Amino acid sequence: MKTSKRTRRLALTATCALIATGGAAALAATGAQAAPAAKAAASGQTGPYLYLGWGSPPKATDVMSATGTTQFTMAFILSDGGCNPKWDGSRALTGGNDQSTINSIRSAGGDVTVSFGGWSGNKLGEKCSSASALAGAYQKVIDAYKLKSIDIDIEASEFGHATVRQRVIDALKIVKQKNSGIKVYVTFGTTTTGPDANGKDLIKRGAAAGVDVDGWAVMPFDFGQGSLDMAAATKSAVDGLKNTVASAYGLSSDAAYRKVGFSSMNGKTDVAGETVTLGNFKSVVSYAKSHHLARVSFWSLNRDRTCGSGTDADACSGINQGTYDFTKVLAGYTG
Repeated sequence: MKTSKRTRRLALTATCALIATGGAAALAATGAQAAPAAKAAASGQTGPYLYLGWGSPPKATDVMSATGTTQFTMAFILSDGGCNPKWDGSRALTGGNDQSTINSIRSAGGDVTVSFGGWSGNKLGEKCSSASALAGAYQKVIDAYKLKSIDIDIEASEFGHATVRQRVIDALKIVKQKNSGIKVYVTFGTTTTGPDANGKDLIKRGAAAGVDVDGWAVMPFDFGQGSLDMAAATKSAVDGLKNTVASAYGLSSDAAYRKVGFSSMNGKTDVAGETVTLGNFKSVVSYAKSHHLARVSFWSLNRDRTCGSGTDADACSGINQGTYDFTKVLAGYTG
């Protein structure tokens, strides 16, 4: 059962008083117990995608105040045409609005996971000619922001080419070796029953290389199958992902769930007939809690509001909702 902030403060005050007047013996005599510290989410375990390129991005610190969220996934780092990372492939890595946003989040007590890739644009996995060069590009961003976690959102041609998939895996192995404790998440598309052939191949390559990916995450939307129960489809896709990871890494079902996750899409997706309702999202976050999933997110914070007249689809969800309703559901997720 959750307790209110006031209740926790009263309990802490009483405990401190007991310690001051008699230490552990006083606690034992009264039968009082110190409340356990609240569990914090691991870096990158949660955090909606925030994209500053378009879609009328909200002010991150306003979102923090309104929702209680402390984590954001900043998107996207791409290639500038060569093996050099830039925001959207064009904005300077540091010194611009992206860095000032990250600084403001951290000043307010939050933190970020930086995401590489996405659907469009030039991908570092393709433009960097070797795993060591790709790892070096990842490292530039890690060093620039002293990151605790990164997300490799591998899509489109970067995902579809076996040589590039292997390059990404080998680069992530180098990143893991050079950055003690860093969390690495890999995000990709899926079918309703789990990873497709490319996704399964990616996971098998990760296991064969001995890469300890902290969270393999699928994007359970844009299935192209018309109207679906998106909560059921999400759970089915993640169950299939869990089975693939368990098989590739030799894990139990419970251990495999703790190595997988999902990134949903809030509201209407890119495909006609698909809508992730707020009720759907609450259901899948509850499912995530029951299985202690490694990562839960959604695309995107820019869309987490109702549409107004003339508002484009990248700036709103297309459904009737309150501002930041999906972020509020996600904010308390700690695995």
